[in-house]
Amino acid sequence: MLDTRRGVETPEGVKLEMRPAGPVPRFAAFGIDIFIRSIVYMILGPLTAMVGNFGTGLFLILLFLIEWFYPVVFELSLAGATPGKRIMGIAVVEDNGLPVSVGASITRNLLRFVDFLPVMYGFGILSMLLTADFKRLGDLAAGTQVVYREKKTVTRKLPDAAPLALERPLAVETQLALIGLAERSPRLTEERLDELLVLAVRASGRQDAPAAQAGMRQRVFGMAQWLMGKRGA
Repeated sequence: MLDTRRGVETPEGVKLEMRPAGPVPRFAAFGIDIFIRSIVYMILGPLTAMVGNFGTGLFLILLFLIEWFYPVVFELSLAGATPGKRIMGIAVVEDNGLPVSVGASITRNLLRFVDFLPVMYGFGILSMLLTADFKRLGDLAAGTQVVYREKKTVTRKLPDAAPLALERPLAVETQLALIGLAERSPRLTEERLDELLVLAVRASGRQDAPAAQAGMRQRVFGMAQWLMGKRGA
């Protein structure tokens, strides 16, 4: 089976999986955004026409700003997605999986006129079909990509481990940190997980962290299970 998922590692050592969005959902989102902008223009047109030539000039200025900076404003304020992208379940991120920056968003959107050439986004479509991550030319220049938004789940799943009682009372912040580490452990690289496990074991009351990696994991994961309410069979 073909799989378009791409794995990246953040500076914090967290492994992320991103699924690039193809031309179909992206053009559907683009169409929705065009419809929204058209409604705005239909409202602004009659209003600005009421003040004569000044209104005409104001309408043209607003038309320029909305047409070119509508995507930028939403990408920077709504988790990387215009209303159309949100409806289609996609968003813009940088190549490393981090939220899109101001410079990257402006670059990718100002280069839309290049993607539009020679007509009807010809270069943009060709670029998306020829790149593994379905990038248009603006994405290639800005170092961004459009990916499917992962659905958030509220269920907290911890690795299997026998519940282990705390050796001493811990601050609430430390307890939450232990649970969070256990919960995020499958998404961390082995190296980063080992570093955090040593710190977690020492924070729990032992200054001599177990040398074996398996021992540290069972200890931290067991304490996390105990803090979540499990007390054994």
